[in-house]
Amino acid sequence: MQQVELRFDHASRASQTHTNLSALRQSPHGVWVAGDETASFEHLAWTGDHFGDQRTFRLADYIDLPAGPDDEADIEGMARAGGHLWVVGSHSLKRRRVKSKDPAKAAARLATLVREENRYILARLPLHGEEPGAGAVLSGERGLAAHLREDPHLGPFLAIPGKDNGLDVEGIAVVGERVYLGLRGPVLRGWAVVLELRLEETGRGRLRLREPYRKHFLDLGGLGVRDLCPDGDPDGDPDGCGLLLLTGPSMALDGPVHVRRWWPGRRSGVVPAGELEVVMDLPYGAGCDHPEGLARLADGRLMVVYDSPSPARITPAGGVLADVFTI
Repeated sequence: MQQVELRFDHASRASQTHTNLSALRQSPHGVWVAGDETASFEHLAWTGDHFGDQRTFRLADYIDLPAGPDDEADIEGMARAGGHLWVVGSHSLKRRRVKSKDPAKAAARLATLVREENRYILARLPLHGEEPGAGAVLSGERGLAAHLREDPHLGPFLAIPGKDNGLDVEGIAVVGERVYLGLRGPVLRGWAVVLELRLEETGRGRLRLREPYRKHFLDLGGLGVRDLCPDGDPDGDPDGCGLLLLTGPSMALDGPVHVRRWWPGRRSGVVPAGELEVVMDLPYGAGCDHPEGLARLADGRLMVVYDSPSPARITPAGGVLADVFTI
C-alpha cells in the first residue's frame, strides 16, 4: 500500500470537506472528489507529488437544485463515463444527532426526522476536458424515490433514516448506458441491493427513466454497498466490464470493510456470495478512517478515500492522505 496527499484550500478545510470525503473518481489530469456536507464538488490536479490546485464547482451552477444552492446535497457517489460526470445524493432521511446530556432533549432529537430535498438528486454533467457544463437532473416528483415508493422491497424503507438501515444511496458506477446505484441500506436479511437504471434527457435540464429500473440482490454477508466503480472500460462492452464494490456496515459501525468484484454480465438478479470475489480487506479505525470512496486508476491500482480520517491522515499542509493499493 502507498499513500497520496489530497491538498485542499482554506475554504474546503473550513467546511470540513477534507474530513467528510464520500466520493472519488479519476480524471485525465487529477481526481474529482466530493464531501457529504456541501452542495459542491472539487477537482484536484496532480502536481507531481500530491493532488492539489483545487477548483470548486457548485452544483447549483449546473443543475436546478430542489432546495436551492446552499442546502447540502449529501453527495455520496461520483462516476465518469461517456464524456459525462455523474453525481448522486444519498436519497435518505436523517435522524437528528444527540448533542445534549439532558435526557429529554436527547430523546426529542432522536425522535426528529429531517428530509432535505437536495439529497434526492441524480445529476449528469457534460465534461469539456475537466470543465463541467450545464447538465440534467433526476429529482422531485419524478425522481428515484418517487419510483421506489410502491416497490415491495425498498418502498417500506423510504420512511426510515439511512443510518437506521433505511434507503441510502452510497455509490454510483456508469457502464455504457447502465447506471448502477449501490445501496448502503436497506440490507434485507443479509442481502445488499444494487439498482440498475437507464436514463434519458428530456431536453429541459431533466432526466427521466427510459425503462423500469432493475434490482440486483447481492449476498454480502450482511454488509451494504458503500461505493462502487467500474473494473474495466466503462465505455466498452458493458457485459465485459466488472464492478468493484466497497462493502461495509449499513449502520453506525466501523467495520468490517471489503472490496469485492462482481460481473453483472455473468450473474445478475440474485447473486450468491460465491459469485462475489473478495479482492481485499480494507483497513478501518475505531470511530475514524471509514472507507467511503474508491476509484480504479488508469494504471490499475485502487485508490480509497476515508470519511472521519484519523489525525495521522491529516498533513501539515492541510491535506488528507488517501490509500493506493495494488490489486
